[in-house]
Amino acid sequence: MTVKRGDVVLVDYPFTAGGAKVRPALDVQNDRDNARMANTIIAQLSGNTMRVHEPTQLFITLAVEPNCGLARDSALIATNLLTMNQGDILRVLGFLSRPTMAKVDECLKSALGLP
Repeated sequence: MTVKRGDVVLVDYPFTAGGAKVRPALDVQNDRDNARMANTIIAQLSGNTMRVHEPTQLFITLAVEPNCGLARDSALIATNLLTMNQGDILRVLGFLSRPTMAKVDECLKSALGLP
């Protein structure tokens, strides 16, 4: 399976302390590398929206993103990135729009300390 940047995917997301949880994530890697590499970079999505006011998180609402495939409003957590094999992605749930991905870019810049 080849994913695209902006795809909302379902993955078995590992915990730092061990174990894992099946959860949604967002593919943030560029499409050129998604097409030529086995790995991709994903960012965690969470139903815990308590910190969406922080510059490294983005509130994603179903009203604004009806094609995202999420079950409820969620938070993108740009400080929690993971490189994983595309073959380990369980399925694609949906996708985010270009305007929302531009906001994701700002969260990633903040998380990575980029200008």
